Amino acid sequence: MSNSLPKLVIVALLLLCSRNSSAQNEGVCYNPNAVKDTSKRSIKSMAVGVIGNDSIKISYHSPGVRKRIIWGGLVPFDEVWVTGAHDATTIEVGSPFLINNVLIPAGKYALFTIPGRKEWTVILNKHWQQHLASEYDATDDVLRLQVKPRKTSHLERLQYFVEPGNGNKGTIAVAWEQVRIEFPISIR
Repeated sequence: MSNSLPKLVIVALLLLCSRNSSAQNEGVCYNPNAVKDTSKRSIKSMAVGVIGNDSIKISYHSPGVRKRIIWGGLVPFDEVWVTGAHDATTIEVGSPFLINNVLIPAGKYALFTIPGRKEWTVILNKHWQQHLASEYDATDDVLRLQVKPRKTSHLERLQYFVEPGNGNKGTIAVAWEQVRIEFPISIR
């Protein structure tokens, strides 16, 4: 029964979002690309999923493309980016987890990236209560990981994904405009 509890919570959250998807400004949206997008503002969003026996929650603000040049324009190359809008994107895991052979204690972390033309740096930072990247300090990093961006179909709004794999393994991904990055995660 305890293994199915996190899955039931996720199903309940998804049903709640689908019921409230037309009300963008009320609460949190779990799929910012499924709502009728009439807002010029970033939508408060969340991605949740179960990997192994633990839930992962990513909280972020989802900006829209709105006919803007994103990469190398709105989001400069080779600079630390909040990988969303407004407050730092956070990732919260209830058990210790492993990314790129680095064991990370259970907890809540800020997720930043440094977008590049051919390679991105993914950063987990222990100072999760930050606005944009103005308070970012590399001495608080717990992980830096290099990933290759890949081309994907157009997404008007930035969106995170928690994708279960086999056993205690899965993938964290973010996509926006026509770019997607992802990295593996294992729950310990």
